[in-house]
Amino acid sequence: MLYYLFRYLESAFNFPGAGLFNYISFRAAITLITSLFLSMIVGKRIIKYLQKKQIGEEIRALGLAGQDSKKGTPTMGGIIILVAILVPCLLFGRLGNIYLQLMLFTTVWLGMLGFCDDYIKVFKKNKEGIPGKAKLAGQIVLGLIVGCTLFFSPASVVVEQVNDGNREVLEQIDTNIDDISPSAKAIKSTQTTIPFFSGHNLDYADIFAFAGEHAELLAWIFFILLTIFIVMATSNGANLTDGLDGLAAGTSSIIGVALAVLAYVSSHVFFADYLDIMFIPYSQELVVYAAAFIGATVGFLWYNTFPAQVFMGDTGSLALGGIIGVFAILIHKELLLPILCGIFLMENLSVILQTTYFKYTRKKYGEGRRIFLMAPLHHHFQKKGLHEVKIVTRFWIIGIALAIFTILTLKIR
Repeated sequence: MLYYLFRYLESAFNFPGAGLFNYISFRAAITLITSLFLSMIVGKRIIKYLQKKQIGEEIRALGLAGQDSKKGTPTMGGIIILVAILVPCLLFGRLGNIYLQLMLFTTVWLGMLGFCDDYIKVFKKNKEGIPGKAKLAGQIVLGLIVGCTLFFSPASVVVEQVNDGNREVLEQIDTNIDDISPSAKAIKSTQTTIPFFSGHNLDYADIFAFAGEHAELLAWIFFILLTIFIVMATSNGANLTDGLDGLAAGTSSIIGVALAVLAYVSSHVFFADYLDIMFIPYSQELVVYAAAFIGATVGFLWYNTFPAQVFMGDTGSLALGGIIGVFAILIHKELLLPILCGIFLMENLSVILQTTYFKYTRKKYGEGRRIFLMAPLHHHFQKKGLHEVKIVTRFWIIGIALAIFTILTLKIR
């Protein structure tokens, strides 16, 4: 909203300083600062409210060190993150941008899904929360909406290669804040960036080349199904990671920084040309959203680091993971997620392996056996005697290394 106000002040009255809102870098910076302080200010009030209403975490007896001290800690703190993302984006973002609209919808949708889950657990005293099938249904619907929007929206296009023939138009798209029709080189595409390969994008349509003229349609169907899978994987991965103080929020903030960099180079004509990656017109608003995401998660850490004053609950964890997955899809970097979200992947795999192996050995030997002392993976290290602060810090270090390596894949091509 403030973006449109200052744009008007600049055009109508040549208001000093209003032109700063034309720059993505300025709006991203002010969005990050606003989100950071908003999460800290709002967080304090929300925590007091949750304590007053005695909305505390119910702790299962898992035999973990320091577990009893967490009992009664306010939960549903993900509301802090959601508010700190949505408000700055509404203030400083271009609300007519299709990519920003999808990210805001994702935030609200998964936030509401997680809120309902927490509400049932806390107020209805049902430890199971929303049935697993209902939770998956919500994630599937979101994946369908995102995938179909990208398929039908005329604003969702890419430019495969920047060259002298279309550079002038592309520079206008990149630098001019007003919408400009893409050049003839901008196309609807199911292409995505392949790590480590220079000048090679994977077009899902190539997988279905045998279908002839129907290959493009099959590629979009595959893309929508892939979107659904990614939303489910990242959302549930973040949910599983949210088991130690500061682990999910800190890991997500690190991933957010990497996504901001990827979004910026993908939306900037010169960097896209230099790195030989797809240029995605109008996606610069994702940098503003990423700034809000980083500010919200870092601000939440003010209260969530050990010993946590508040837990994010499913309200936050389901939303954070889904946001990361959808964001990567919008900038056509979904194949980088296994590297970037390596922490989420390890947590997911540890649970899958543990469950599968336990069922297999119980069927074969009559007694279930385990690979890890406990799953998800962070609990395995707790069982080994490591303090949770050390576990979280080491996971953060791994996350930073993975984020840096993810960005480097654009150059190692």
